[in-house]
Amino acid sequence: MTHVPQLIVDLSLILTMAGIITLIFKKLKQPIVLGYILAGLLVGPNFALFPTITDIKTIEIWAEIGVIFLLFNLGLEFSFKKLVKVGNTAAITGLFEVGLMLVTGFATGQLLGWSKIDSLFLGGIIAISSTTIIFRAFDELGLKTQQFTRVVLGILVIEDLTAVLLMVLLSTLSISQQFAGAELLESILKLFFFLIIWFLGGIFIFPTLLRRYRKLMNDESVLITSVALCFGMVFLVTKAGFSAALGAFIMGSILAETTHAEKIEHLLKPVKDLFGAVFFISVGMLINPSLLIEYAVPTAILVLVVIIGKTTFVTMGAVISGQPLKNSLQSGMSMSQIGEFSFIIANLGLSLHVTSNFLYPIAVGVSVITTFTTPYMMKLSEPLYEWLNKHLPEKWKAYLNRYSTSTETIVQTTQWNEILKSYAQTVVLNSVVVVGIILISSRQLADLLHTRIPETYVTNSVIFGITFLLIAPFLWALIFKRSNKKAYSAIWLSRKYSRGPLLLLELSRVVIAILLMVFLLSQFYTTPAALSIAGGIMILAFAIFYQRLQHFYHKIEDRFLQNLNARQLEGSGKSKKILLPWDAHFAFLEVSADSNLIGKTLQELKIRENFGINVVLIERGSKTIQLPKPTEVLYPCDRIEVIGTDAQLDAFRGHVEISTNGEAYLATPDTIVLERIEVKSEYNIRGKSIRESQIREKTHGMIVGLERNGERILNPDSYMVIEIEDVLWIAGERDLIKEFVNKKTGNVGESELV
Repeated sequence: MTHVPQLIVDLSLILTMAGIITLIFKKLKQPIVLGYILAGLLVGPNFALFPTITDIKTIEIWAEIGVIFLLFNLGLEFSFKKLVKVGNTAAITGLFEVGLMLVTGFATGQLLGWSKIDSLFLGGIIAISSTTIIFRAFDELGLKTQQFTRVVLGILVIEDLTAVLLMVLLSTLSISQQFAGAELLESILKLFFFLIIWFLGGIFIFPTLLRRYRKLMNDESVLITSVALCFGMVFLVTKAGFSAALGAFIMGSILAETTHAEKIEHLLKPVKDLFGAVFFISVGMLINPSLLIEYAVPTAILVLVVIIGKTTFVTMGAVISGQPLKNSLQSGMSMSQIGEFSFIIANLGLSLHVTSNFLYPIAVGVSVITTFTTPYMMKLSEPLYEWLNKHLPEKWKAYLNRYSTSTETIVQTTQWNEILKSYAQTVVLNSVVVVGIILISSRQLADLLHTRIPETYVTNSVIFGITFLLIAPFLWALIFKRSNKKAYSAIWLSRKYSRGPLLLLELSRVVIAILLMVFLLSQFYTTPAALSIAGGIMILAFAIFYQRLQHFYHKIEDRFLQNLNARQLEGSGKSKKILLPWDAHFAFLEVSADSNLIGKTLQELKIRENFGINVVLIERGSKTIQLPKPTEVLYPCDRIEVIGTDAQLDAFRGHVEISTNGEAYLATPDTIVLERIEVKSEYNIRGKSIRESQIREKTHGMIVGLERNGERILNPDSYMVIEIEDVLWIAGERDLIKEFVNKKTGNVGESELV
């Protein structure tokens, strides 16, 4: 009789149970993740009613692979460029909320009498909301077009990145078993050093390879290559002393910048779903019902801490960042749960054998309860805001409104800000690359060479020469590169008192470069004479090959930027995410086959007159129609981008997306911008109606907002007359609006791009 491996028997059992439970949860419209956890509990060793799996160790290995695929997929959705685009609101709110939840979790654990390590892990567990659960709730409740959802998505990006960093820091603290500030700072610096090295190197190498062999790669090749790159990065990261999850996340974020990102994500989905299901099932297997009963009171306390704490801190952070009270409260109540990252952090404590056995089932219990409460919290957010709006003192409401409006005012970037940003970017990135190359050459390359050839002065000189050739372009950039020559010239010529700080900045770059040269020399030479000779050779090489170094560095930089922006350039048909100073925003809607708008022109539909919104873009297959003409006809499956308030978008959505399969999408990056123009007495458009001003014809844009005497008019009528001191908001193509604004004749004033 053929022997069936125990792993196959166990997988058959857990997947069968998972399939049955998830079908039930689908029918009940509950999150599938909870179904996986319940399936794991039923087939786990702590529940005797059903057959129990026996090869737990192998299942745990599969679960670890599941974590790798979950983090890899998260990296594909994340991308480092997305972090830059989430804006100040998401960054301030996310860091504010995570920081206070960490402190709250640690304090709660200490009050419950737990150890410091348990309390620290508890802080990490309750600090991160569930991206999966929030996305699902938004979809089921039809909230994707709401303005506050963009704030929530930005905060989730910050939380996901923070969670990855937390896993690294918690691992470091757990191993050292002490709260040493110096060691913690060293770990953080080491982490950021490796993040920059891996990201820069990955963006330079992998997109180039994928693009070069694109014609040879079918779906199978893309899947195998991406998984191979993922596990290769996992290996490198673990060799450097970090977690496997971090490596998967890094490679995902690197591949997210390639033109293959969507295909990889699509091909990886079944694999991620399978291994992810095994991971969540393994979570359920570790639940001990008796421990949950024993720790019912701490679980209940932590449920209240999560719901009240996250609601309060997210709301406060959003208000501080300048969001209106309504958006802030809706964001806070949407994020009042914990989920998949909490399981991963709790599982990390168990795998390191540093946390108590009760912490894991408590974390799962809190997650399950807060997952069930999430939809109800979202539904209650608007009634709670209405109640607060009625009971808050008028002075408080006026102050909050003024604060929100003032923080939304776009501040012009100063020349010093541009210079300091350029300085930090140039110094940090090039210094990290130089140090990374020196360390690889002096340790890895030298060790490899010296295993075959004895170490001598000649071998060291050869490795030194190779290393210097590799770092020379980056040393050139560190000393000589200028990204903002206009800002440098303006400050130097117009502000004499600024020349001193400017000279200090330039001198500091030279000093840093000299220190890096000394670091390089010290790796290979010890005697003063050798140091002097090698240093002289380096200076001479810089003087002779200055132009070549400059040319070579620009080639490297161009290749890096081409790889970094490849996905954006290829997908340039999508529209730009724009923020308004109103309670209005851009959103994508898809025209269903059953919509009554099909076959009619925009002029016939009178969308602005009937719904109060504007259509600013139409996507039709591979074709993109920006700022469509009134004669443009709508067809089935068109994706249209509109601007309006939450209420207007909700009303219009019912006419566009008739079928239940339709989805609304948030706008994504492209060329459409929003420009603010203040009308002054000398401008020749004053006294003319919006139609007579010919702004639409001259800019291929449209006026989507008008401010007059403190009143904001969204999508004003085309017959409205433009008056002095009106503020116009024009949506259109960046270059055409800039050209119109900068004309000497018909100049409409200074503008601000959002």
